[in-house]
Parts: sequence; C-alpha cells; structure tokens
Amino acid sequence: MPLPIDTKMYEGKYPRKRYKLTLDFLKEYIPPSSKLLDLGVENPFSDIMKENGYDVKNTTGEDLDIDFSSVQHSDADVVTAFEIFEHLLAPYNILKEIKANKLVASIPMRLWFAPAYKSKTDTWDRHYHEFEDWQFDWLLEKAGWQIKSRKQWTNPVKKIGIRPILRLFTNRYYIVYAERM
Repeated sequence: MPLPIDTKMYEGKYPRKRYKLTLDFLKEYIPPSSKLLDLGVENPFSDIMKENGYDVKNTTGEDLDIDFSSVQHSDADVVTAFEIFEHLLAPYNILKEIKANKLVASIPMRLWFAPAYKSKTDTWDRHYHEFEDWQFDWLLEKAGWQIKSRKQWTNPVKKIGIRPILRLFTNRYYIVYAERM
C-alpha cells in the first residue's frame, strides 16, 4: 500500500495541483514497487515519489543532450521525465536511448498567449521547446514509443488580467504513459 502523501510538500512554493495530478497519473499506470530512473537531478517531486513507495534514482546533472549513459546503463523498470524535455536541444536522442520499456513523461505545453520561458540568469533553466500535444506525441512515436494514456490540465494563477483568465481554461501541462514499441 502506498504511503500517504505528505501534505507539507504541497504547501508554500511547491506546485500543489501539478504534483498531485502527476502522482495520481503515475500511480494509475506504475505500481509503487517499481524501480524508476527520473531524468533530472533530485527534486521535491522525487521525494514525493519515494514517500509513496517508489524506488527512485535521479540522473546527476549530466548534459542529457550528449551523455546517455544514465539511461543506457540503468536497470530501472520505468523512466520518468517530468518537465525535462523542453530543456533539451534534441530530446529525440535521449528518448531513443532509453532501455526501460515504460515511460511516464510530462511537459509544459506551448501557450499561444504567452512567450516561451527563458531565464536571463540561468543557462540551464531555459525552454528550447514548448510543445503542443501533437508535437510531443510525434516526437515519442518517432523515438519508438507508443502512447497508452495521456492527460492534460490547466494551471491557473492568482493574478488579475487577460492571461490569468485564459489560464483558467487553457491546458498548460501534458502527461503521457508510453511503452516501447
């Protein structure tokens, strides 16, 4: 039985809705006893997955555009990638190299009313891609993955204006469960 969710992880600066929906989706397709390789360095969501019974190992900050060793040498049952592919110049390459047969991945979707995210100070925290759902589907299929399930959700913000109103009903996040073809 999965451990209860630590509600403190959802307080303050953590994205409560996104973490809850991501965890619910993960639990629906991946049993908590599974070994996961989570692309990206350890983060608050890694801790949430561990608290819910998953055996999680994260990558260590290597450049996943050129260093595929973490996915090539992993014995994980499942690879997870939560909001990571938009940071890569060529996400196709790492997707093609994954040895696990199951993938759970999410992306922030491109919003027609907002520019792509870019940090002026952090060279890693930039979006090279902001996908539409069909673009992400095509990327996965071309890399040898078959999508078994998908879900989207909004990300409202507590601000006033046209964009905050649009965020109430425009999907921002897209998550998929896929298996190797």
